[in-house]
Amino acid sequence: MDRLIEKIAELQNPTVAGLDPKLAFVPEFIKAECFNKYGKTLEGAAAALLEFNKRLIDALCDIVPAVKPQAAYYEMYGWQGVKALCETIAYAREKGMYVITDGKRNDIGTTMEAYATAHLGTTDIDGEEVDAFGADALTVNGYLGSDGIKPLLDICQKKDKSIFVLVKTSNPSSGELQDRKIGDKSVYETMGEMCEGWGEGSRGRFGYSAVGAVVGATYPEMLRELREKLPHTFFLVPGYGAQGGGAEDAKYAFDKNGLGAVVNSSRGIMCAWKKEDGATERDFAEAARREALRMRDDLRSVIGAMGA
Repeated sequence: MDRLIEKIAELQNPTVAGLDPKLAFVPEFIKAECFNKYGKTLEGAAAALLEFNKRLIDALCDIVPAVKPQAAYYEMYGWQGVKALCETIAYAREKGMYVITDGKRNDIGTTMEAYATAHLGTTDIDGEEVDAFGADALTVNGYLGSDGIKPLLDICQKKDKSIFVLVKTSNPSSGELQDRKIGDKSVYETMGEMCEGWGEGSRGRFGYSAVGAVVGATYPEMLRELREKLPHTFFLVPGYGAQGGGAEDAKYAFDKNGLGAVVNSSRGIMCAWKKEDGATERDFAEAARREALRMRDDLRSVIGAMGA
């Protein structure tokens, strides 16, 4: 997690741009170029997603520390889309960005070891170690308990990687389960305490472990509560922008040094050109950059400077 924190402090920007590209979000001129080459096929769709992502990454890489591709948006385009995901991760890392694969993987034992190897580790091919996807972090679902998390911890330690465990998610129905009580504690608080325990042996120089938590900006009071109770757990904060959360909500995720969290915006950045007066589809990357700068300044206005 130190590498992400260092990048946030360097750029003075605690944001992550979600790369969740449906074809409907991709400008027509990019789709036309790709469909002309590959036809209206999975290959054509995947090529359009990758070109869209690359142009966004080029526009954002010097101002935004991280990107978060959501695996489902690539899997829906078959193996060709998954290849575009892999190439997106590689391109973002080449540009110096920290990459969080949003896969919300959840399983146990050797199956979870396989997920961990795929997304964070290296795959053994007859004695040769090869990155399958090569992201820096992976979102995971901890509701199978420690059996679903422990297989990840060893790879995080060996490969300098991180995970973000679902704790208090931003969706409206999250409280149906996560707000229920186990004794006198909520399910989300219990999960948060488990994250603190799982990360105990991997705390870095900023005090945060390799086990982060997903905590939504749409529930600011719970965000404040968890920040106080989980001092060593770094937060990935969805819910800003399109889901209704703002800087005043997200500010509770941060510690006294302006650290402790990275705030996600996906559609707000990717589709900024659609809401910007006078912008055309060919302005999409520049509009995304302007929105990312606006978001950075919005967050800075409530949390101040970022650094130990």
